[in-house]
Amino acid sequence: MNTLELFSGAGGLALGLEQAGFTATALVERNQDACTTLRANRPNWRVMESDVREIDFASLGPVHVVAGGPPCQPFSMGGKANGYDDHRDMFPQAVRAVRELRPHAFMFENVRGLLRPAFRNYVEFIRLQLTYPEFPVSQNLSWEVNLQRLERHHTSRRREQGPSYQVTINLADAADYGVPQHRHRVFFVGFRNDLNARWCFPTPTHSGDELARAKWITSDYWREHHIARPTPPPRLPRELETPLIEPKARWRTVRDALRGLGEPTASGRNNHVLQLGARAYPGHTGSPLDEPSKALKAGDHGVPGGENMLRYPDDRLRYFSIRESARIQTFPNDWTFPGSWTESMRQLGNAVPVELARVVASSIATVIQPHVEPARL
Repeated sequence: MNTLELFSGAGGLALGLEQAGFTATALVERNQDACTTLRANRPNWRVMESDVREIDFASLGPVHVVAGGPPCQPFSMGGKANGYDDHRDMFPQAVRAVRELRPHAFMFENVRGLLRPAFRNYVEFIRLQLTYPEFPVSQNLSWEVNLQRLERHHTSRRREQGPSYQVTINLADAADYGVPQHRHRVFFVGFRNDLNARWCFPTPTHSGDELARAKWITSDYWREHHIARPTPPPRLPRELETPLIEPKARWRTVRDALRGLGEPTASGRNNHVLQLGARAYPGHTGSPLDEPSKALKAGDHGVPGGENMLRYPDDRLRYFSIRESARIQTFPNDWTFPGSWTESMRQLGNAVPVELARVVASSIATVIQPHVEPARL
């Protein structure tokens, strides 16, 4: 099974697809530094350093899955949230890729801010375009008028012939899937209708209650890390004393992710270099060591003030190193970032956690595998 990936960034989504059994036909990314990261780690990947608007998608097919993370700044809580009025909105290009390639399935991810009430109608516009990618959206009409046209088409009994897709919109917290980070992402997942796919978004495998139980009921968490059990909170939920009917693993913490790394130093190797200057800002006080990290972030010029910091139990603060951030995003240890700290952290702050990508991609692979013809020898 093969894929085309758009807006590849540092490769988090591409790695998750690879671990799920997919082979990348091509990866499209316009940022030179991100392309350098991809080429340094996977010389065999076909990395196309180009504006996605200039790509002839049909020339890259056929592919079984189209995937990508259209730039999230138009919908980000930390951005201006201009949405469809933002020139960086690349969802139209994602729709074009589906229209030109007609893949078995697609997977596009974005920030939780996309689900804000202000964007509700535009999200429906995206969903219906992905459902009917060959519907002729007029460039001479506003998106609101095109949405009305799509809604009439969707409810009509005389729909035009052509490929259509079953599309779902799913919100997930990466911590619920084994990522040591609270990172809420929205996934648009679609399957071509002729596949008659029966699919649902993967069920969470990890639990915050299980982490609390491992800390304050069984003390397994502290024993695992060879740490004396701290004083528990004054009040614990009574339900922690009763194991879940359907057992889950505990959330992974920052301490879990950083195990064996040691402290970063000024002359550290393998992207594990100490970056000075961390200090707290109102609302940005660092990630506790014994909880999943807060979401790693990146502004246009690297790490915003007060972000991406580790907070020790004694309230000391420091920045995460590049290697620590990569672990929090579940990149493998041999995945290197050749750029500066600022540029590498920008890539990591925009990345899809590899493990979350793998979980979602594996569920898609299970559905489409029976419909993929074996490669001819």
